[in-house]
Amino acid sequence: MRKITCLLFISCVCSLLQAQTGKVMDNLSLKSKILNMDRKFAIYLPPDYETSQRSYPVLYLLHGAGDDHTGWVQFGEVLSITDKAIKDGSATPMIIVMPDANTGKRGYENDVTNKWRYEDFFFQELMPFVEKTYRIKTEKRYRAISGLSMGGGGTFTYALHHPELFSSACPLSAATGPLNLEDAKTRLIQVNPQLADTAINSYFKRQSVLSLINNVPDSLKKAVRWYIDIGDDDFLYEGNNLVHTAMKKKDIPHEFRIRDGAHNWTYWRTSLVDVLEFVSRSFHQF
Repeated sequence: MRKITCLLFISCVCSLLQAQTGKVMDNLSLKSKILNMDRKFAIYLPPDYETSQRSYPVLYLLHGAGDDHTGWVQFGEVLSITDKAIKDGSATPMIIVMPDANTGKRGYENDVTNKWRYEDFFFQELMPFVEKTYRIKTEKRYRAISGLSMGGGGTFTYALHHPELFSSACPLSAATGPLNLEDAKTRLIQVNPQLADTAINSYFKRQSVLSLINNVPDSLKKAVRWYIDIGDDDFLYEGNNLVHTAMKKKDIPHEFRIRDGAHNWTYWRTSLVDVLEFVSRSFHQF
């Protein structure tokens, strides 16, 4: 009898510990008609997801160049960092979606020819799929986006293209796109020598963060809460500082953080802690 009681106690403790831990699935996929292929993604579900009936806010978390949807899982330690933030109360329970932007072609944008339409896939297929499949709140105030390096660039452009969809955006060590039209032209004609100037101009206006910031209408200056984070030894510092200056000139409210660090996972793991707290404030009522 004593042995059975002990086993029951151990079982209850194990169940309790398991209930206090979130869950990551990193080999999920959906079929994309836009990209004509299966696309993988990873997802983090908060500790009480399987025991509650509630719906949750969502953070779209974008990886950098050279990684895929497992980057934030494997190197970013999203499970342990988010579990800890939820447990200590600095973050609200949320679902985190991590898409793969490194299959077929690399990047979060539609390419200059508009034949590879990753951004269209994200908004027209991935987002509707995950928000229907999982218990996700679909109002703007419960949706946030963040990402590092290439994913930081995606964070900027996605939130600037669709400010009606995101309550907050947190670009980390962001690639800010071509800083001027000549930079865009030099980059694009290396791959597409016959590219017309009109296509280059259109791409620059769509993908340069500086261009997008400079053209934000007054009515949308406060549409998104911004948290921008860059290390003082990061090779992308210049572009981020120029964006910060442009946002100040346009009177776009934002938080700009320069911390000790470089372009690496040691830096981004600490960034994630701040991101979770920042987006959680958007998810709550002010």
